[in-house]
Amino acid sequence: MPGRLPTQADFPSSVILSVTPPPPSQPATNILILLHGLGDTHEPFTKLATQLNLPETACLSLRAPAPLPFDLPGFHWGDDMVFDQHSGEMDTDTGFAASAGLVLDKVIKQGLMAKCGYAAREVVLFGFAQGGMLALQVAASFREELGGVVSVGGAPSLSAPLPTAGKKNRTSVLVCKASRGSSVTDSAAKRLKDTFEFAEVKEWNRVGDGMMRNREEMLPIMQFLARRLRSRRGVPEGSVELT
Repeated sequence: MPGRLPTQADFPSSVILSVTPPPPSQPATNILILLHGLGDTHEPFTKLATQLNLPETACLSLRAPAPLPFDLPGFHWGDDMVFDQHSGEMDTDTGFAASAGLVLDKVIKQGLMAKCGYAAREVVLFGFAQGGMLALQVAASFREELGGVVSVGGAPSLSAPLPTAGKKNRTSVLVCKASRGSSVTDSAAKRLKDTFEFAEVKEWNRVGDGMMRNREEMLPIMQFLARRLRSRRGVPEGSVELT
């Protein structure tokens, strides 16, 4: 049986999210979970979900559970809030145990799978920066294969679980990073490929990580999603599903 379109009532009241249905007259065959970056909210990603307009795909845009300190606007996914003593900037990697548990247990397992009838393979994660780090940790923490993970400018967290010897995680992963000044370093890319069996790193010709800003940067993401999203109306021409 196909999964049904989720509603806010399928999740605890503490989980703040928006649900964007698939295009009209199309079933919600897939779920795309959108995770914003540090200091943002889910609202811009709700707009992104509408702009993506992915076939047979409903989108959940989640708001991070922890507000920034000092009355700063926005929220974060970290277990803690640490400031660099030299730059004054907030550290993006302070552990994600609480948020990973929230997304994996409350949203995916209890909400989407148990209540709405989705298989893990029908759930895809998209995260930006700190949200991308969280998405990778959720996938790495889950024994089942998810539909895929797209991380834009988000490296694997140093606190993420490592696979047991010879047993890499089978969730397919795409990480997009800037060619210069990216937080996804060479060592981070190695950790990624040590953790996931199917991992691709795409470099954008730019300075500094950021959201995709043109068709060239968007293309590898759409190609990845075309391969990973399932269709009950037939597989689109030219797409290949990896299992």
